Parts: sequence; C-alpha cells; structure tokens
Amino acid sequence: MEGKRKLSVAICHPDLGIGGAERLIVDAALELKNNGHDVRVFTAHHDPRRCFEETVNGKDESFAFFSKVAPRISFLFFQGSFPVTVYGDFLPRNVWNKLHAICAYIRCVFVAVCMVLFWPKFDVVLVDQVSAVIPILKIKRSKIVFYCHFPDLLLAPHTTTIKRLYRKPIDWLEETTTGMADRILVNSNFTASTFARTFRKLHARGLRPSVLYPAVDVEQFASLPEKANVDGLPAETPFFLSINRFERKKNVSLAVSAFDIVLSQIENTQVKLVLAGGFDRRVTENCEVLDDLQDLARKLGISEHVLFLPSCSTQTRDELLGSCVCVIYTPSDEHFGIVPLEAMAAGKPVIACRSGGPMESVLHAKTGFLCDPKPAAFASAMLEFVKDPNLAKSMGSSARSHVRDRFSRQTFGSRLVQELWCALSR
Repeated sequence: MEGKRKLSVAICHPDLGIGGAERLIVDAALELKNNGHDVRVFTAHHDPRRCFEETVNGKDESFAFFSKVAPRISFLFFQGSFPVTVYGDFLPRNVWNKLHAICAYIRCVFVAVCMVLFWPKFDVVLVDQVSAVIPILKIKRSKIVFYCHFPDLLLAPHTTTIKRLYRKPIDWLEETTTGMADRILVNSNFTASTFARTFRKLHARGLRPSVLYPAVDVEQFASLPEKANVDGLPAETPFFLSINRFERKKNVSLAVSAFDIVLSQIENTQVKLVLAGGFDRRVTENCEVLDDLQDLARKLGISEHVLFLPSCSTQTRDELLGSCVCVIYTPSDEHFGIVPLEAMAAGKPVIACRSGGPMESVLHAKTGFLCDPKPAAFASAMLEFVKDPNLAKSMGSSARSHVRDRFSRQTFGSRLVQELWCALSR
C-alpha cells in the first residue's frame, strides 16, 4: 500500500512564526509535498512579516468562500510552497500577561474544531506541540501523529501552590491526550528518555515514541556569501555568531559573558559577537531578555563589540552564517536544537553545551566543541578558533559532511513518510 497512493496530510501547529519547531513544520510540509502528497498547514497565527519565506508567496484562495462568509473566524494568509490556513488569531494569547497555557490551548482547540467542521477527512493529521487537540481531530477518524518536542509540563513553572493547582489539570490533559495519538515522534534520544520518565503511565502501557531528528536543507547552505552586508559589522571583521530566540531558557547571556573573557585575552579588539534570532514584540519575555542582554553588555563595557540583530531576515542569517568564525549555541538541556545543524551545514563549527540534543548532533573536537555551560569553558573553546583560524575551516568541512550524511532534509522526509504509513497501518 505504501507509496501506491497520494496521502492527504494536515499539519496542526500553534504559531507559525520563526523558530526550531516552526522550521521543522515547514520542512515536513515541503518534504511531504516533494514526496507527492497533498499537505496543508493549519495554525492560530501566521504573520507574513515574521515567518519563513517558504510560507509567503502567492495567495491561498481555495477556501475563500468561508473567509467571505465568516471573516472574523477564518483568516487565510499568504502561502508559498504549501497552503497555510489560519483560524482564531483574534483569540487572546494571554490574560493580563497570565494564563498563557490556557490561552494557547483554547487557540489550538479552536483551530482543531474549525478543521473538523469545515474540512473533509484527512488521511493523517500531524499534530505539533499541543496534544489537547488530538481527541477533537480523531472525530473524523483521521490517523494522528503527534510530534513531541519536549513534555510541556517540564517547561512550565510549578513554583507555587497556585501554579501547581493551575497546571495540574493541564498536565493531566497533556499526558492523557498524548496517549491517544496513533504514533508519537520525538526529536532526539534525549527527549525520548525524558518522555519515558515524565509520562510514566504511557511508558507503563508500553508506549515508546520514535525518534525523528529535525533536518536541514544542506544544499541551501552550500554556497553562502562570505561577507555579511550588515550595518555595524565592517567587512573582514571576524565575529562569533549566536542565533537564538530572545528567551531566558536560551541563556544567551552565557555567550556575552564568555565573549567578555575572550576580549580580555586577545589583542585583536576588532572581534565582535553578533546576537541574532527570533524576536516578537508581542512577547513580553522577548523584550525583557533583549533589554537584559543589552544591559549586560553595557555593564561589562563591551557594547561596541556586541551587535544585536533581532528578527533578522533569512538572507541576513545566511550571510552571517557564511562569514562568521563559528556559531555559539548556549541553551542547556536543549531538546534538540536546529541551529547547530544549520551552522554545520554552512560549514561552520559549533560551540554548544555538553547536554541535551547537541550531544547527538555535534561531534566533540570534530565538528565543534561541547562545553560545560560556564563562561570560562565557552571562552576557552572560542579562543581555540582565535588562535588558529584554520581550525574553523577544517572543522567546518567535517561538519558539513556530518550533516549531509545524517541530517539532510531528504532523510528526514523519507523517515517522516514511513512514520505516516506506520500510523495508517494501525
């Protein structure tokens, strides 16, 4: 049966912005289409000004009728290589900067209800991040594949009695609905082991998720420009690059503190640190983290050596990857991390924490360095590249080969299609 007919696949994702999870969804949609299947992405938010370019070309008119009948309920945004349908963007993301989880669940449930009410049955629905929609989407007997980047209950704070009471039904709902999926995928062996420790009831039932590593389009990074056309970054200036969303869990301050140590030990004061990544002014944490990082650079007296580029375009990101010395990746216990893959595909070594997903993607002392999450440890690795510029080139070459062999988008697409067929065979 596999490969003999075209599948109709829907992807349900909370917020199609810019980030590792969103990159995975875009890659999944592109690869499913490349493999000859029909695919459509449903989401609660998609801003053409802040998203991956593959989602913003042309216009989706296939459901324009409903948009005219109920414009406040359905918003069909621009679409590129695959159609993107948006429902429920009018619903709040929080209430007085509180209740983020409940609001996220409500928005996603609204998306799922609209999918059930206004669309025919899909063969498979790939649900990303929010498992609460699974029982709704199963109403039409579609097979459900759930992609778990990390158990949400471990990401949420449980620091006070009120927060624990608030989270208890949400955490119960997460485990219960996750167990209703026909197939569960995770992004790394690290997440798979965390999944088993966290969802003990599911583990006791014999439920074991499959590992499907995120991927990168290696050819996209094959011939990047060697100079970045960025204000504040003169040509030929050597620089270290950090690409991360401006969130506290990304621990970008580690890169700033490590760079301060580097500057204190070298004579070349032209070296810079560039902090680029996803930034959304709607998100209070993004604004606070950016302010904190700028304050830290000022307190350390290195502001003139640190360049902030929040929400840079894909073109600018590619220019930065093509011309940087190496990429600094600072999150600890990261579930997987797409940035190290992009960096290595671009032929750049990576300095990352010795934990989580990078342990499975970065080869220590071959494609980069895995370090303790301490400024001195990161600074020591950064100084290796300052002292020996050829080291970055040799490691970068090994890194590109490593990614092409294990993490190409074609490999990801082939594995994903296999997982969808496995779900259909249940």
